[in-house]
Amino acid sequence: MTVIVNLNENRDSPQKPSLDLLFELTKTDISAVNAVIMEQMQSPVMLIPQLAGHIIASGGKRLRPMLTLSSAKLCGYQGDRHVNLAACVEFIHTATLLHDDVIDESDMRRGTATANTVWGNKSSVLVGDFLFSRAFELMVADGSIDVLRILSRASAVIAEGEVHQLVTANDTDTKESDYLEVIEAKTAKLFAAATEIGPVICNRSPEEREALETFGLNIGMAFQLIDDVLDYSARQATLGKTVGDDFREGKITLPVVLAFQSADDDGKAFWRRTLEDMEQKRGDLKRATQMLEASGAMKATIGRAQYFGKKAATNLEIFPDSEYKRALLEAIDFAVNRSY
Repeated sequence: MTVIVNLNENRDSPQKPSLDLLFELTKTDISAVNAVIMEQMQSPVMLIPQLAGHIIASGGKRLRPMLTLSSAKLCGYQGDRHVNLAACVEFIHTATLLHDDVIDESDMRRGTATANTVWGNKSSVLVGDFLFSRAFELMVADGSIDVLRILSRASAVIAEGEVHQLVTANDTDTKESDYLEVIEAKTAKLFAAATEIGPVICNRSPEEREALETFGLNIGMAFQLIDDVLDYSARQATLGKTVGDDFREGKITLPVVLAFQSADDDGKAFWRRTLEDMEQKRGDLKRATQMLEASGAMKATIGRAQYFGKKAATNLEIFPDSEYKRALLEAIDFAVNRSY
Protein backbone atom coordinates (compact mmCIF):
# COMPACT_ATOMS: atom_id res chain seq x y z
CA MET A 1 0.00 0.00 0.00
CA THR A 2 1.34 3.43 -0.92
CA VAL A 3 1.51 5.98 1.86
CA ILE A 4 1.30 9.54 0.59
CA VAL A 5 2.65 12.18 2.94
CA ASN A 6 2.45 15.87 2.15
CA LEU A 7 5.60 17.40 3.58
CA ASN A 8 4.31 20.86 2.70
CA GLU A 9 1.00 20.55 4.52
CA ASN A 10 1.92 23.18 7.15
CA ARG A 11 3.14 25.78 4.69
CA ASP A 12 1.12 28.92 4.10
CA SER A 13 2.23 29.03 0.46
CA PRO A 14 4.07 26.69 -1.86
CA GLN A 15 7.84 27.18 -1.99
CA LYS A 16 10.38 25.63 -4.29
CA PRO A 17 12.42 23.09 -2.30
CA SER A 18 16.08 23.99 -1.95
CA LEU A 19 19.22 23.38 0.05
CA ASP A 20 19.83 27.11 0.52
CA LEU A 21 19.82 27.07 4.32
CA LEU A 22 22.05 23.99 4.44
CA PHE A 23 24.46 25.65 1.98
CA GLU A 24 24.51 28.84 4.02
CA LEU A 25 25.11 27.14 7.37
CA THR A 26 27.88 24.87 6.08
CA LYS A 27 29.59 27.10 3.50
CA THR A 28 32.65 27.85 5.66
CA ASP A 29 33.11 24.20 6.61
CA ILE A 30 32.50 23.07 3.01
CA SER A 31 35.33 25.35 1.88
CA ALA A 32 37.54 23.59 4.40
CA VAL A 33 36.29 20.21 3.15
CA ASN A 34 37.15 21.18 -0.43
CA ALA A 35 40.65 22.16 0.69
CA VAL A 36 41.12 18.74 2.31
CA ILE A 37 39.85 17.04 -0.84
CA MET A 38 42.29 18.96 -3.05
CA GLU A 39 45.18 18.18 -0.70
CA GLN A 40 44.36 14.48 -0.46
CA MET A 41 44.00 14.08 -4.22
CA GLN A 42 47.61 15.03 -4.83
CA SER A 43 49.89 12.33 -6.20
CA PRO A 44 53.12 12.22 -8.24
CA VAL A 45 51.16 10.01 -10.66
CA MET A 46 49.53 12.86 -12.60
CA LEU A 47 46.61 10.81 -13.90
CA ILE A 48 45.28 10.44 -10.35
CA PRO A 49 44.64 14.15 -9.55
CA GLN A 50 43.52 14.75 -13.14
CA LEU A 51 40.91 11.99 -13.17
CA ALA A 52 39.77 12.45 -9.55
CA GLY A 53 39.56 16.21 -10.05
CA HIS A 54 37.47 15.69 -13.19
CA ILE A 55 34.68 13.85 -11.39
CA ILE A 56 34.79 15.98 -8.23
CA ALA A 57 34.63 19.18 -10.28
CA SER A 58 31.94 17.88 -12.64
CA GLY A 59 29.08 18.90 -10.38
CA GLY A 60 27.18 17.56 -7.43
CA LYS A 61 25.86 19.37 -4.39
CA ARG A 62 28.18 17.88 -1.74
CA LEU A 63 24.97 16.78 -0.04
CA ARG A 64 26.50 13.89 1.91
CA PRO A 65 29.37 15.92 3.42
CA MET A 66 26.94 18.74 4.18
CA LEU A 67 24.83 16.23 6.11
CA THR A 68 27.92 15.18 8.09
CA LEU A 69 28.77 18.78 8.91
CA SER A 70 25.23 19.74 9.85
CA SER A 71 24.56 16.64 11.94
CA ALA A 72 27.69 17.42 13.97
CA LYS A 73 26.60 21.02 14.46
CA LEU A 74 23.08 19.89 15.35
CA CYS A 75 24.69 17.99 18.21
CA GLY A 76 26.70 21.03 19.30
CA TYR A 77 30.10 20.07 17.92
CA GLN A 78 32.79 22.75 18.29
CA GLY A 79 35.97 21.13 16.92
CA ASP A 80 37.26 20.46 13.42
CA ARG A 81 37.18 16.65 13.11
CA HIS A 82 33.93 16.86 11.18
CA VAL A 83 35.74 18.54 8.25
CA ASN A 84 38.10 15.63 7.54
CA LEU A 85 35.30 13.12 8.09
CA ALA A 86 33.02 14.98 5.68
CA ALA A 87 35.84 14.82 3.11
CA CYS A 88 36.12 11.11 3.84
CA VAL A 89 32.41 10.65 3.08
CA GLU A 90 32.81 12.54 -0.21
CA PHE A 91 35.78 10.37 -1.20
CA ILE A 92 33.75 7.21 -0.61
CA HIS A 93 30.89 8.65 -2.65
CA THR A 94 33.17 9.73 -5.51
CA ALA A 95 34.92 6.35 -5.58
CA THR A 96 31.58 4.58 -5.90
CA LEU A 97 30.59 6.91 -8.77
CA LEU A 98 33.77 6.02 -10.64
CA HIS A 99 33.09 2.33 -10.19
CA ASP A 100 29.37 2.70 -11.00
CA ASP A 101 30.07 4.42 -14.30
CA VAL A 102 32.37 1.60 -15.35
CA ILE A 103 29.86 -1.09 -14.36
CA ASP A 104 26.98 0.76 -16.03
CA GLU A 105 29.08 1.68 -19.08
CA SER A 106 27.89 5.27 -18.64
CA ASP A 107 29.32 7.97 -20.89
CA MET A 108 27.73 11.05 -19.30
CA ARG A 109 27.23 12.25 -15.72
CA ARG A 110 25.59 15.61 -14.94
CA GLY A 111 26.06 16.65 -18.55
CA THR A 112 29.82 15.92 -18.54
CA ALA A 113 31.70 13.02 -20.06
CA THR A 114 32.38 10.35 -17.43
CA ALA A 115 35.95 9.63 -16.38
CA ASN A 116 35.85 6.16 -17.92
CA THR A 117 34.88 7.71 -21.26
CA VAL A 118 37.83 10.11 -21.14
CA TRP A 119 40.52 7.93 -19.54
CA GLY A 120 39.19 4.39 -19.87
CA ASN A 121 37.75 1.80 -17.49
CA LYS A 122 41.03 0.60 -16.00
CA SER A 123 42.10 4.08 -14.95
CA SER A 124 38.67 4.85 -13.47
CA VAL A 125 38.60 1.69 -11.37
CA LEU A 126 42.15 2.21 -10.08
CA VAL A 127 41.61 5.88 -9.22
CA GLY A 128 38.38 4.88 -7.48
CA ASP A 129 40.47 2.48 -5.41
CA PHE A 130 42.91 5.32 -4.67
CA LEU A 131 40.06 7.48 -3.35
CA PHE A 132 38.82 4.64 -1.14
CA SER A 133 42.36 4.37 0.24
CA ARG A 134 42.47 8.10 0.93
CA ALA A 135 39.15 7.80 2.75
CA PHE A 136 40.54 5.08 4.99
CA GLU A 137 43.67 7.14 5.68
CA LEU A 138 41.42 9.97 6.89
CA MET A 139 39.43 7.54 9.05
CA VAL A 140 42.59 6.19 10.69
CA ALA A 141 43.98 9.70 11.21
CA ASP A 142 40.78 10.64 13.05
CA GLY A 143 41.59 7.94 15.60
CA SER A 144 38.03 6.90 16.47
CA ILE A 145 37.30 3.18 16.32
CA ASP A 146 33.59 4.03 16.20
CA VAL A 147 34.04 6.26 13.15
CA LEU A 148 36.24 3.66 11.47
CA ARG A 149 33.61 1.00 12.12
CA ILE A 150 30.75 3.12 10.74
CA LEU A 151 32.47 4.18 7.54
CA SER A 152 34.24 0.89 6.80
CA ARG A 153 30.98 -0.96 7.29
CA ALA A 154 29.23 1.49 4.96
CA SER A 155 31.90 0.85 2.31
CA ALA A 156 31.39 -2.91 2.61
CA VAL A 157 27.61 -2.61 2.39
CA ILE A 158 27.87 -0.39 -0.70
CA ALA A 159 29.98 -3.07 -2.39
CA GLU A 160 27.43 -5.72 -1.39
CA GLY A 161 24.71 -3.54 -2.92
CA GLU A 162 26.65 -3.34 -6.18
CA VAL A 163 26.89 -7.12 -6.35
CA HIS A 164 23.19 -7.49 -5.48
CA GLN A 165 22.34 -5.08 -8.28
CA LEU A 166 24.36 -7.17 -10.72
CA VAL A 167 22.31 -10.20 -9.71
CA THR A 168 19.05 -8.37 -10.42
CA ALA A 169 20.31 -6.46 -13.49
CA ASN A 170 17.94 -6.57 -16.49
CA ASP A 171 15.57 -8.84 -14.53
CA THR A 172 12.01 -7.58 -14.93
CA ASP A 173 10.83 -10.11 -12.34
CA THR A 174 12.69 -8.18 -9.63
CA LYS A 175 10.52 -7.73 -6.53
CA GLU A 176 10.02 -4.39 -4.86
CA SER A 177 11.59 -5.71 -1.65
CA ASP A 178 14.71 -6.76 -3.56
CA TYR A 179 15.01 -3.38 -5.22
CA LEU A 180 14.62 -1.51 -1.92
CA GLU A 181 17.37 -3.68 -0.44
CA VAL A 182 19.66 -2.70 -3.31
CA ILE A 183 19.17 1.06 -2.93
CA GLU A 184 19.38 0.85 0.85
CA ALA A 185 22.83 -0.69 0.43
CA LYS A 186 24.04 1.32 -2.59
CA THR A 187 22.71 4.76 -1.67
CA ALA A 188 21.04 5.07 1.72
CA LYS A 189 23.78 3.38 3.78
CA LEU A 190 26.30 6.13 3.01
CA PHE A 191 23.71 8.78 3.91
CA ALA A 192 23.19 6.95 7.21
CA ALA A 193 26.92 6.78 7.92
CA ALA A 194 27.33 10.46 7.02
CA THR A 195 24.72 11.55 9.55
CA GLU A 196 25.72 9.12 12.32
CA ILE A 197 29.25 10.53 12.48
CA GLY A 198 28.01 13.82 13.99
CA PRO A 199 26.61 12.45 17.25
CA VAL A 200 29.53 10.00 17.51
CA ILE A 201 32.22 12.69 17.58
CA CYS A 202 30.05 14.64 20.04
CA ASN A 203 29.70 11.62 22.37
CA ARG A 204 25.92 11.99 22.30
CA SER A 205 23.45 9.40 23.58
CA PRO A 206 22.73 6.11 21.80
CA GLU A 207 19.20 7.42 21.15
CA GLU A 208 20.50 10.47 19.29
CA ARG A 209 22.99 8.36 17.34
CA GLU A 210 20.23 6.02 16.27
CA ALA A 211 17.92 8.93 15.40
CA LEU A 212 20.46 10.57 13.08
CA GLU A 213 21.59 7.28 11.54
CA THR A 214 17.98 6.38 10.75
CA PHE A 215 17.34 9.92 9.50
CA GLY A 216 20.20 9.49 7.03
CA LEU A 217 18.92 6.11 5.90
CA ASN A 218 15.41 7.43 5.29
CA ILE A 219 16.46 10.59 3.45
CA GLY A 220 18.81 8.46 1.33
CA MET A 221 15.96 6.13 0.37
CA ALA A 222 13.75 9.09 -0.53
CA PHE A 223 16.53 10.72 -2.54
CA GLN A 224 17.15 7.61 -4.67
CA LEU A 225 13.48 6.92 -5.30
CA ILE A 226 12.97 10.44 -6.61
CA ASP A 227 16.07 10.01 -8.77
CA ASP A 228 14.34 6.97 -10.26
CA VAL A 229 11.33 9.10 -11.12
CA LEU A 230 13.39 12.01 -12.46
CA ASP A 231 15.12 9.77 -14.98
CA TYR A 232 11.83 9.37 -16.81
CA SER A 233 10.21 12.72 -16.17
CA ALA A 234 12.57 15.64 -15.66
CA ARG A 235 14.04 17.93 -18.27
CA GLN A 236 17.72 17.55 -19.02
CA ALA A 237 18.43 21.01 -17.60
CA THR A 238 16.87 20.00 -14.29
CA LEU A 239 18.63 16.68 -14.06
CA GLY A 240 21.97 17.71 -15.46
CA LYS A 241 22.01 14.51 -17.45
CA THR A 242 20.23 12.93 -20.37
CA VAL A 243 16.69 11.83 -19.55
CA GLY A 244 16.19 8.10 -19.97
CA ASP A 245 19.69 6.97 -18.99
CA ASP A 246 18.27 4.22 -16.74
CA PHE A 247 16.07 2.95 -19.56
CA ARG A 248 18.88 2.92 -22.12
CA GLU A 249 21.13 1.05 -19.68
CA GLY A 250 18.42 -1.51 -18.95
CA LYS A 251 18.23 -0.61 -15.27
CA ILE A 252 15.35 -2.05 -13.30
CA THR A 253 14.24 0.77 -10.99
CA LEU A 254 11.15 0.94 -8.80
CA PRO A 255 8.86 2.61 -11.38
CA VAL A 256 9.63 -0.25 -13.78
CA VAL A 257 9.15 -2.89 -11.07
CA LEU A 258 5.70 -1.50 -10.24
CA ALA A 259 4.68 -1.00 -13.88
CA PHE A 260 5.74 -4.52 -14.82
CA GLN A 261 3.73 -6.03 -11.97
CA SER A 262 0.52 -4.41 -13.21
CA ALA A 263 1.17 -4.79 -16.96
CA ASP A 264 -0.80 -7.03 -19.30
CA ASP A 265 0.97 -9.60 -21.49
CA ASP A 266 1.76 -7.03 -24.17
CA GLY A 267 3.19 -4.63 -21.59
CA LYS A 268 5.32 -7.33 -19.97
CA ALA A 269 6.64 -8.31 -23.40
CA PHE A 270 7.62 -4.67 -24.01
CA TRP A 271 9.58 -4.42 -20.76
CA ARG A 272 11.30 -7.76 -21.37
CA ARG A 273 12.31 -6.77 -24.90
CA THR A 274 13.64 -3.35 -23.97
CA LEU A 275 15.23 -4.04 -20.57
CA GLU A 276 16.05 -7.75 -20.51
CA ASP A 277 16.93 -8.35 -24.17
CA MET A 278 18.10 -4.72 -24.61
CA GLU A 279 16.36 -4.55 -27.98
CA GLN A 280 15.39 -0.89 -28.03
CA LYS A 281 14.15 1.06 -30.99
CA ARG A 282 13.06 4.59 -31.75
CA GLY A 283 10.03 5.63 -29.70
CA ASP A 284 10.53 3.01 -26.96
CA LEU A 285 11.55 5.56 -24.32
CA LYS A 286 8.44 7.63 -25.01
CA ARG A 287 6.28 4.52 -24.78
CA ALA A 288 7.98 3.46 -21.56
CA THR A 289 7.31 6.87 -19.99
CA GLN A 290 3.66 6.74 -21.05
CA MET A 291 3.28 3.26 -19.59
CA LEU A 292 4.87 4.32 -16.30
CA GLU A 293 2.47 7.25 -16.03
CA ALA A 294 -0.63 5.30 -17.10
CA SER A 295 0.07 2.44 -14.67
CA GLY A 296 0.43 4.80 -11.72
CA ALA A 297 4.00 3.56 -11.14
CA MET A 298 5.47 7.07 -11.11
CA LYS A 299 2.92 8.33 -8.61
CA ALA A 300 3.39 5.24 -6.47
CA THR A 301 7.17 5.68 -6.43
CA ILE A 302 6.77 9.30 -5.38
CA GLY A 303 4.47 8.04 -2.65
CA ARG A 304 7.16 5.70 -1.37
CA ALA A 305 9.65 8.57 -1.35
CA GLN A 306 7.22 10.77 0.59
CA TYR A 307 6.78 7.95 3.09
CA PHE A 308 10.53 7.75 3.72
CA GLY A 309 10.69 11.54 3.88
CA LYS A 310 8.05 11.61 6.59
CA LYS A 311 9.97 8.98 8.55
CA ALA A 312 13.15 11.07 8.24
CA ALA A 313 11.34 14.12 9.64
CA THR A 314 10.07 12.02 12.55
CA ASN A 315 13.64 10.92 13.31
CA LEU A 316 14.57 14.55 14.00
CA GLU A 317 11.84 15.11 16.59
CA ILE A 318 14.22 14.12 19.39
CA PHE A 319 16.29 17.28 18.75
CA PRO A 320 15.31 20.80 19.87
CA ASP A 321 14.55 23.42 17.27
CA SER A 322 17.59 25.11 15.74
CA GLU A 323 18.81 26.45 12.41
CA TYR A 324 20.54 23.15 11.73
CA LYS A 325 17.41 21.15 12.43
CA ARG A 326 15.46 23.40 10.07
CA ALA A 327 18.16 22.95 7.43
CA LEU A 328 17.91 19.16 7.72
CA LEU A 329 14.12 19.33 7.43
CA GLU A 330 14.52 21.44 4.30
CA ALA A 331 16.96 18.82 2.98
CA ILE A 332 14.17 16.24 3.31
CA ASP A 333 11.83 18.56 1.43
CA PHE A 334 14.45 18.96 -1.30
CA ALA A 335 15.05 15.21 -1.59
CA VAL A 336 11.35 14.43 -1.92
CA ASN A 337 9.95 17.42 -3.78
CA ARG A 338 12.51 18.07 -6.52
CA SER A 339 10.85 18.76 -9.87
CA TYR A 340 9.00 15.83 -11.36
